[in-house]
Amino acid sequence: MESDVILPDLQSAVLCEDVRCEINGMQTLVGVLNVIAAPALPINYLRLCIWARWCSGTGKFRQRSRIVGVDEQQLIAQAEVEFVLKEMEGHATNVHYFGGIQFQQYGMHHVEIYLGEELRLRFPLPVIQIPCPTR
Repeated sequence: MESDVILPDLQSAVLCEDVRCEINGMQTLVGVLNVIAAPALPINYLRLCIWARWCSGTGKFRQRSRIVGVDEQQLIAQAEVEFVLKEMEGHATNVHYFGGIQFQQYGMHHVEIYLGEELRLRFPLPVIQIPCPTR
């Protein structure tokens, strides 16, 4: 069976505030994030999600998603899931829900997606300071 494994492609990965499953089976991504802007730290999120879709592979796999801190050592969040692709034309969509996430530093954080132990995607997540809103 091991010889039948074809590593899949990561079609997409998105960081967002929520993923909703609609009655028709479609998924709606809410609050897609490319930056976290905060007037003061720490900033807390009740929920953050990483939505990932894999395609063009066959076999059983393990995805690990991580959010790492500015120093590249601090692990802000991490989750793993196993998934199966039965045919080359199929796809697998994984959603990792993280609760109670806290960012304690301004600077460049990163989101990482692994397939097994191999890093397949890494993208920046800047946490920036913005002025306090005036009333």
